[in-house]
Amino acid sequence: MADEKKKKLGIIGEFKAFISRGNVLDMAVGLIIGSAFTAIVNSLVGDLLMPLLGIVTGGINFSDMKWVLQEAVMEGEEILTPEVAVNYGAFIQYIINFLLIAVSVFLLVKGINAVRARAERKKKEEEEAAPPDPQLVLLEEIRDLLKEKK
Repeated sequence: MADEKKKKLGIIGEFKAFISRGNVLDMAVGLIIGSAFTAIVNSLVGDLLMPLLGIVTGGINFSDMKWVLQEAVMEGEEILTPEVAVNYGAFIQYIINFLLIAVSVFLLVKGINAVRARAERKKKEEEEAAPPDPQLVLLEEIRDLLKEKK
């Protein structure tokens, strides 16, 4: 019985160690942020860019385009056999959405990288402009004196 508790605690302990590792937590945070970002990008594409694209294309709604293979069989209002169609317009819509999302993400990443590069340049310039550490200067002088003695 004591061995079983020890094994359970060992597994629980191992799980705690696994779940609290930095990369797992980073992945979880990334997943949550990614989900929120997906909603923003979907809104950007669906609510802003697609209506503009609709104006440019003369109001074509790609999602309604299809190639009907077999008409629906109906009896009054009741559908006996549903329509069989290749919805190529929906496929075109998804391709457009993907391309717009990809461009949006690319521009976002490009912007973030530019901000990071600017911050790194500023940090490097500050480090170069900072006066040297007095201890380091003293150690360099001692090193140079020791070289001269040899």
